[in-house]
Amino acid sequence: MLPIAITDHEFGQFQRFIFEAAGISLAPAKKALVCGRLGRRLQHHALGSYRDYLELLRSRAGAAEVQTAIDLLTTNETYFFREPRHFDVLRRHAAQRTVRTQPFRVWSAACSSGEEVYSIAMVLDDGLGAAPWEVLGSDISERVLQRARSAHYRALRTDGIPPAYLKRYCLRGVGAQQGTLLVARTLRERTRFSQINLNEMLPPGGPFDAIFLRNVMIYFDAATKRQVVARVLGQLKPGGLFFVGHSESLHDLNAPVRAVAPAVYRKS
Repeated sequence: MLPIAITDHEFGQFQRFIFEAAGISLAPAKKALVCGRLGRRLQHHALGSYRDYLELLRSRAGAAEVQTAIDLLTTNETYFFREPRHFDVLRRHAAQRTVRTQPFRVWSAACSSGEEVYSIAMVLDDGLGAAPWEVLGSDISERVLQRARSAHYRALRTDGIPPAYLKRYCLRGVGAQQGTLLVARTLRERTRFSQINLNEMLPPGGPFDAIFLRNVMIYFDAATKRQVVARVLGQLKPGGLFFVGHSESLHDLNAPVRAVAPAVYRKS
């Protein structure tokens, strides 16, 4: 069956849809991405055009389909120990701020399929010993959060894990599970996942000692970026660290932070 073409007008409506839902600005070059990711949904619902699919999304019957469309249109690229120097900074920060009567708390605010959350968990478990800690991972996509909760990954995706951590915190699959890894229960028990849309009012959850919001703001326009950063920083303790992607910056936002390392800021 030939793929259904999308008109410029229909693409513009999907640009508006994902911006209103998630604050994400889809560039014109993403037209093929929209077709590639949503085309099967048209086939699934036996629809003849993207206009028909938009009408479904706007209908009461399409409420569940809205989340599916959001899941498909949000990018979820991540891997273990991405930008590894950030984890060295986190380790030092945790050692300096640990209070043994209170858990050291970290939020991975766009965690995708969970690799960042478990990378943080490995660092905290190794660096803090018996001191309490906890990690929250959140994402707008329930689909990727289900994968994150499973803590089950293909072995090929774990190349970034330091060998000592790989041996200590990952269980190799055998038999039918060969070629996969499961993150150890000791880490899974101290992490949790929640669906959160950063483009809306945030649910109660803070304060946190450190927040990771990496490689997400590149999809926001200036106004959305300013609003999201303000919301997220409101969940960070004074003196806490805010981690962003190396291609991102807070310099133009007049935020109450100062740079302390590449792509790392400390809240005033």
